[in-house]
Amino acid sequence: MRLQLALNVRNLEEAIDFYSKMFGAEVNKRKPGYANFAIDDPPLKLVLFEDPNADQRINHLGVEVFDGEQVAAATERLQAADMVHLTEEQATCCYAVQDKVWAREPQGLRWEWYKVTADSETFSEPEPKPEPAPTTGCCG
Repeated sequence: MRLQLALNVRNLEEAIDFYSKMFGAEVNKRKPGYANFAIDDPPLKLVLFEDPNADQRINHLGVEVFDGEQVAAATERLQAADMVHLTEEQATCCYAVQDKVWAREPQGLRWEWYKVTADSETFSEPEPKPEPAPTTGCCG
């Protein structure tokens, strides 16, 4: 397991340059407006979102685990404490398919426990399209 720090950055190229030197690590995944580092020492998943207009530097925090049972255990623990904000299974996020559970701390900071189950070519799932209005029946 490793902690995740997801930051909003003004300039992705500058941030990649800085954090590559800071941690002596290469980018693990890079896509338009997005990059992440999987750092072994210290164990850290550093995620960068290019968002020059973000109000906050911290996007969210998390714990990346490598076993689905660890997500299930975190979900049970958070449910028992009435802290679950959201659970997601096979959700596409950050160019990866993930199982996760979310909690919000008292001041609103978002935390996730997650396991990546596959890579994805898209940043997130597309928004569902509204269903067309019926053309027959009482309203058509």
